[in-house]
Amino acid sequence: MPFGYNGKILRINLTTKKYKVEEPGWLFYRTYLGGRGLISYYLLKEVPAEVEPLGEKNKIIFTASIMTGAPLPGFGRQSIGAKSPLTGLYGESEAGGFWGVELKKAGFDAVIVEGKAEKPSYIWIKNGKIEIKDASNIWGLDTGDAKDKIIEELGEEKLRVEIIGKAGENLVKIAGVSSDLSHYHGRTGMGAVMGSKNLKAIAVRGTQKIEFSNPKKIKELAKWFADNFKSNADNAGQSKFGTSEYYFNNNSAGVEPTINFTTGYFEGLDGQDVETLHDKYKIRTEGCFACPVKCKQVFEMSEPYTVDPRYGGPEFETLASFNSMCGVKELEAAIKAHELCNRYGLDTVSTGVTIAFAMECFEKGLITTENTGGIELKLGNAEAMLKMIDLIAERRGFGNVLAEGTKRAAEFIGKGSIKYAMQVKGQEFAMAEPRVKFGLGLAFALSPTGADHLQAEHDGAFDPVLTGYSHDADEPSFFLKNIFPLGLLESVPSLSLGPEKVRLFTYLQHYWSLFNCLDACIFTFAPVRTFKIEQIPDMVEAVTGWNISLWELMKAGERATTMTKMFNIKNGASRKDDKLPDRMFEGLEGGALKGSKLDKEEFNRAITLYYQMMGWDGKTGIPTEGKLHELNLGWTLDYVNISYI
Repeated sequence: MPFGYNGKILRINLTTKKYKVEEPGWLFYRTYLGGRGLISYYLLKEVPAEVEPLGEKNKIIFTASIMTGAPLPGFGRQSIGAKSPLTGLYGESEAGGFWGVELKKAGFDAVIVEGKAEKPSYIWIKNGKIEIKDASNIWGLDTGDAKDKIIEELGEEKLRVEIIGKAGENLVKIAGVSSDLSHYHGRTGMGAVMGSKNLKAIAVRGTQKIEFSNPKKIKELAKWFADNFKSNADNAGQSKFGTSEYYFNNNSAGVEPTINFTTGYFEGLDGQDVETLHDKYKIRTEGCFACPVKCKQVFEMSEPYTVDPRYGGPEFETLASFNSMCGVKELEAAIKAHELCNRYGLDTVSTGVTIAFAMECFEKGLITTENTGGIELKLGNAEAMLKMIDLIAERRGFGNVLAEGTKRAAEFIGKGSIKYAMQVKGQEFAMAEPRVKFGLGLAFALSPTGADHLQAEHDGAFDPVLTGYSHDADEPSFFLKNIFPLGLLESVPSLSLGPEKVRLFTYLQHYWSLFNCLDACIFTFAPVRTFKIEQIPDMVEAVTGWNISLWELMKAGERATTMTKMFNIKNGASRKDDKLPDRMFEGLEGGALKGSKLDKEEFNRAITLYYQMMGWDGKTGIPTEGKLHELNLGWTLDYVNISYI
């Protein structure tokens, strides 16, 4: 019997209503680990390029990892992947919570969903038993009400559920998937893929025990984290405020994404602070499986809006996307926007950025009230913003245009509006500023899923000025010391795009990709948080019994990134897609770092250098045949049409 995983992958065809269980073997699990590794493997092999993202032949994969369910902080996550309806390329989104752990306890490591149900359905998995059940009575309901109905029907109070709302049902391309209402798979439109299959939810309940190789070592590692996380400044702050504190700190630093990424400072935040926000509206904190940090904040409100606490509370990304990005100063409006998005099943990041884009178009006269159905879609108009969330989820009026995301909305509006669409490959920017974190610009441009800030640790952690240390100091900075095991020994300025920055980004991208394969939370790991890099192989060995090294794990992260690249090439992506909007090469209009910008020529040189460091062709970004074989990915050439000279 394997340790840490079940060795069983469930494949369900909604068209035929049949399922089967596959058992790939230890070599498969050790090679791909789970999460991104598993998703990219199956998508590359089984989803042809001609498949429409919202067509019956697309496949959606729900997966845990070899580590999911280990009683260690950070391993309560799971991933969902499919060909993305938002980008037409590789789609993947992670969430924390408990669903992945429950799936493992129910006997499976992943679920591959194929086909399309004839009528609204949901999948019920309990301790190895599978049912496809009628969801007609819950289709159209908000996520919370639908979950309540499922619990009532099944009589299972402790079930866990991945579920969509009306946005997914209406095939909104920025629709996400709710995991037990307050955790969220927001990015790349996975909710729309579920909706296209008439799949409302996957509910799971498991009571089986997950076996581990060395429970004593696991307990020691968990205790070490519990004893040390409160002395880590970032984890201690998250335990108190979640990530919402970042929103206020970024503003004073001049790096707040504001007014659709025109400036780095939002005057509407003046006089407001994180303590008051939490004192007024937070009622408790929650966490994910086996994690003492408890960074999930639960908000409740009765005035000026009614907010249901079962949908959690807004984190930094949501506050920024609905407040500073849209010029809306009322924090209460962002709290309500968060609740609406979780009810309807919308990605808060893409929704906020898309509305901010529309607001800038309105301000510039590219659209008018004739387009918006009479809505004064001006920057700062909180009521217009909230109304537009309703319209997007329901695909009504101008909401039907914005439901396509910024890139397609700009194509519809025309008039040069694409320059105001803050997106890469069709996916909207997350709430981080590439013009003051140049490595983040690389992350946005090079992410396989479109703009994504979770590709590597942000630049500031290794900046000699911001940390107060340089590589030749007597005592290197805390963050810099934490990445020594990766062979990264020197501090690098945030405003650098030289070879040292590209190398830093490339190595850290392997590391972050490993997290996506292990379904590990970055908020528990070095370089910024508590667990050390050198402890990761110890964790994997304690769980699986494998004699494993950091080298092998890093190569697994690199392998997964390369597979996502191959999938994107298969679907028509090329170097022209690894780029940023022109606004990123224009100076910030305000804030402490006013005028800061990227240099386009220097940025393009950095992209070329990244390709070369990855073992990809420097001009095209296509992985070389040698690199594919070095990563044991020669098989991908059977699925991607590449001609080597």
